Amino acid sequence: MFAKYISPNTKSNNKMYIPFSDLDFEARVWVYQGNRDLTDEESGILTETLKSALDTWEAHGKPLTASGKVFEHRFVVIGVDERDELPSGCSIDKSVHWLQQIGSQMNIDFFDRSLAYLDENDAVKTIPVPKIKEAVNNETILPSTTVFDNQVATKAQWMTRWKVPASKTWLARYFSEQPSA
Repeated sequence: MFAKYISPNTKSNNKMYIPFSDLDFEARVWVYQGNRDLTDEESGILTETLKSALDTWEAHGKPLTASGKVFEHRFVVIGVDERDELPSGCSIDKSVHWLQQIGSQMNIDFFDRSLAYLDENDAVKTIPVPKIKEAVNNETILPSTTVFDNQVATKAQWMTRWKVPASKTWLARYFSEQPSA
């Protein structure tokens, strides 16, 4: 359904998409968060569209070894093994453009940075950033609340630091501002 919206300009015989589990631990990753949950069907379509696009993703005419996967019906993680070839600014822009196109077609914004993402009983919950201080004061967010840190840069970081206690993220400053009891 959406594959027709992503048609890489250059076709290559070197198909370079690999399963996410096969990406090297030091592969560079980008995490894009959706401003709403994806349905099972949308996740499937997005996964297949990414496979097709990443299979022919290149930097300066050289294929990139890459993967992309949907997690939690909310996050798209794209990774590239930089040991084979470094992504260029243009190739990174191309991947951003893919997600903008797909998002436009699915009516989902993968670039909304105005929300914090929490893991609440294995469900993704969002809180608008301007409401964070209030959520901390009301104890909706505790230092132990699991937060998705979408600033991770490698697959190893994604595996170990993507879901972390709020006290170990940029939210830590809000806990230090709380008055002592």
